[in-house]
Amino acid sequence: MKGRRTDTGLIHSGRRKEWRGRIVNPPVHRSSTILFDTVEDMTMATPGLGKPYYALHGTPTHWALSEALTELEPGAAGTMLYSSGLAAVTAALMSVLSAGDELLMLDSVYGPTRRFCDGLLARYGITTRYYDPLIGGGIAELMGERTRAVFLESPGSLTMEVQDVPAICEAAKARGIATLLDNTWATSLFFPALAAGVDLSILAGTKYVGGHADVMLGSVTATPQTYGKLERTSWDLGHGVSPDDAWLGSRGLRTIGVRLRQHQENALKVARWLKEQPQVAAVLHPALPDCPGHELWARDFKGASGLFSFVLQGGGDAERTRFIEKLELFAIGYSWGGYESLVVPADPARIRTVTKWEAEGPLVRLHIGLEDPEDLIEDLAQALADYGAA
Repeated sequence: MKGRRTDTGLIHSGRRKEWRGRIVNPPVHRSSTILFDTVEDMTMATPGLGKPYYALHGTPTHWALSEALTELEPGAAGTMLYSSGLAAVTAALMSVLSAGDELLMLDSVYGPTRRFCDGLLARYGITTRYYDPLIGGGIAELMGERTRAVFLESPGSLTMEVQDVPAICEAAKARGIATLLDNTWATSLFFPALAAGVDLSILAGTKYVGGHADVMLGSVTATPQTYGKLERTSWDLGHGVSPDDAWLGSRGLRTIGVRLRQHQENALKVARWLKEQPQVAAVLHPALPDCPGHELWARDFKGASGLFSFVLQGGGDAERTRFIEKLELFAIGYSWGGYESLVVPADPARIRTVTKWEAEGPLVRLHIGLEDPEDLIEDLAQALADYGAA
C-alpha cells in the first residue's frame, strides 16, 4: 500500500485532493452525464480511473473506492465495482471464459455461484467440473486441454474448508489457467489474494466493506494480465454502481480494520464456548485446530472474521428450527458482515456433487456481530438448553 501500513492506508487511500477538495471525504456525484468543453475533448476522452467520460465508467465517488480497494492488493492493476457480490462473481467468470471452455469449481461454493455455473454458463457452452475443496496441488490432475479457469472460495461456504490457495494457483499458472477467488470471508486484510497467486480477487462488498447492512456492493481486483479483459467485459455487460452505494462502501472501508478485529475476537470467544457444549457435535471455524484445512489457515491467513458454522448434536429440521427461533439476539436473515449477529439453517448435503457431507446433526451458520460476546453466549446457552430438553 505504497509503503504505508494497512490501517494507515485504509484511512488515506482513495482520498485524492482533486476528488474531495477541501472536505474530508470525496462527495457523492449523482450524475449520468459528464460534460465536455469541446467536441474535440469529447472525442479524445477515454474511460478509466480519474478520467471523466460517462457516469457508468465512474466518477470521483467510484474512483475513491476503487483505488482504495486496489491499494489493499499490492501488484493489482485495478478494481471494478458491481451492484452485488454475485454480479462481481459472474462478471469475473465471464471475463476469462468462452464457449467450449471448462471451469473447475470447488464443491463447497456459494449456492448462487453454483446456480450460475449450472445454468447460464451451461447455456452458453461452458462446462463446469466440481472438485474437492481440499484437493490442493492435486488439482493439476483435473486440468485438461479445455480448462481455462479455476474458482476458489476459502473458507468454503457453510462448511468452512480452507483451501491451499498457493498450491492451486501454482498448478494453474504452470498451465496458463486463470484463478479466481471469492475472498469475502477474509477480505484482503486477512488474506492478500494476489500475493498468494490469485488473478482475480472477488469481494461481496455488501459484507465487511460496507459493514452496516445498508448497501449492496461487489468488487473484483485484478492483476495487470487480467484487468483489461475484466474492465471490457464489465462495461460490455453494463455493470454499474450507484454513487450512493459507492460512497457507503468507502465510508465502511475506513473502519474495516477495527471492525474485523472485533468480529474475530467475538467470534472466537463464541466458537470456543460452543465447542464445550454437550448439545454441539462440531464447530467449523477455520481458526480452530479440528476445522478442515486449519493448518492452511494458520499458514496463510492473518486473521479470522465473524462467520462460522456448527453442528447440533442429533435432532433434525424441526429441532433446529426450534433452536433458531428461540434465539433473541441473533436475527434470522441471509447475508452477513454487518455489525449485527445473524443465524441461518444450512443443508450442504443438498447441493454437493463431488464430496459427501455427513454430520451428527443439522448445521447452523452464525455471523457474530459487534455485540458483547458474553450476551451472545448467554443467548445461545438458553436456546441450547431448550434444544437439549427437546
